Formats: sequence, structure tokens, C-alpha cells
Amino acid sequence: MNRVFQPAACAAIVKSLLASFLIVGSALAADAAHAPPAAAKADPAKGGSLYDTGDNARGLPACASCHGAGGNSTINTNPRLAGQVGAYLHKQLVDFTTPARNQPVMTTYAKMLSEDEKKNIAAYLATQQPKQGAARNKDMLELGRKIYRGGIADRGVAACASCHGATGSGIPAQYPRVAGQYQDYTVAQLQAFKAGTRSNSPQMATLAKRLSDEEMKAVADYIAGLK
Repeated sequence: MNRVFQPAACAAIVKSLLASFLIVGSALAADAAHAPPAAAKADPAKGGSLYDTGDNARGLPACASCHGAGGNSTINTNPRLAGQVGAYLHKQLVDFTTPARNQPVMTTYAKMLSEDEKKNIAAYLATQQPKQGAARNKDMLELGRKIYRGGIADRGVAACASCHGATGSGIPAQYPRVAGQYQDYTVAQLQAFKAGTRSNSPQMATLAKRLSDEEMKAVADYIAGLK
């Protein structure tokens, strides 16, 4: 015999379900209210504007004044940044604000930038087309090629290509692009790693200490000609 469904019982069940839904909804809303805000997406257009013009109100010069239009520096002691890995550039801008990479000019300006501005500039430079560099010393080119492609096994020097790629394009978010970089800048950074004045890459510090000045110059010259 079928049991008769009572209206009062039905109303009680519905009321109970509605109460449960309200409790769950309130909990979800509370969680959402206390959740950290989503990270803002990098804006290359804003980064390009700041790179090209700087900010006079803060005394921040245009990045282009040292690193050239679109990141293609024309000064061999200032790095070419066009086409560089965005995550790497952002990390360097952060590192310039710490003792790990203290550099008088860049440390001063990096500290003026907000986190979003650092990301925007890095994103802008990552989209720019790098210009081709060139090797200068043919007599050292073979030594540089051997070190870059094969390392120096008896001294525990890994092949540069194992991290920076056969063409020097780097591995996104891990290792920087080095192809076409100025020889003078590359040698200066290797020497800084060796001396400990740049300490934001334990791997590079270890490897640089195993290279002679001549080997640094040779591999830097080879890198300059990569494309």
C-alpha cells in the first residue's frame, strides 16, 4: 500500500535543503573574499611605454637610453635585451634589488619599479626582435666553440649549450638567451661570477671559477656570433 506524502513533511524537507544550500553558499563566498587576488597579467604595451620614456616624476630614465631601441643596445658594455626570456629578465630586475646582484646603476632604477612594472618591461623586451651580433677573433673561435658545445671535461666545466641551447636561444623560464650578446658584457659577467660580486646563480659561479680569462674571452666571442 502506497504511503500518502504529507504536505507538511515536504515543506520541512525543502526548508532543510534550502538552509543547507545557504550555509554552503556563505562558506564559499567567505573563502572567495579571503582568497589572494589573482596576479595581474603582464602588459607588454605598458612595459614598452615605460622602457621608451621612463618616468620623469620619479627620476626614472628611459631604459632605451642605455639598452637601445627595442632592447638592441649599441653600447658593448650594456647588454642586448631584445628577445630575452621574459621570466629571466623579471628575475634579474628583482635580483638587482637584493645583494645577490648589486650594480650601482641598475640597482638604483630597479628599486624604483613596482612588481607589475618589472613584469611589463620584461614582457615587452621578450617580444622584441634581436639584432645579429658577430664574432671578432677568428683565432679564438675554435676554442670558444669547443667550450660552448662540449665543455671542459677534465675541469668539470659543462657545455654551455646544455643550458643555453645549441643556438644560444636559452630555455624559457630557466636559462637566458645568450646568442648575439656583446663579448665585453659576457666576459664582465663571467668575471663577476668568478669573483663573487654577482651571486645570483650558483651554477654560473661554479663554472666561471673553472675558466681562465682566455677561455672566457673565447666562449664570449663564440656566443656573440650565434644566431
